[in-house]
Amino acid sequence: MTNFKSTLITGAFAAAVAAGALAAGTTAASADVACNRYNECWHVRDHYTNYPTTLGVIIHDEAWRAAHADRRWHYRNDRPDDHGYYSRGRWHSF
Repeated sequence: MTNFKSTLITGAFAAAVAAGALAAGTTAASADVACNRYNECWHVRDHYTNYPTTLGVIIHDEAWRAAHADRRWHYRNDRPDDHGYYSRGRWHSF
């Protein structure tokens, strides 16, 4: 009976560690969403301050994107290097 309890406790501990590692990995992968006045949105890892003011770029969290997945918003391709912005369908690097 003692071996069974020990095995059960060890298994529960391993499951808790695995769930914690999965949750930490999921959180690290999320990114914010930048959208401009033309309703173009793209993922960003950093919040830059040098977007052109005429674009009206606003940064949203990932939950915003899930809530606004309608046709009004145009989600552009994610860039491997997010040092830039979209404007009328074209990518402009900083």
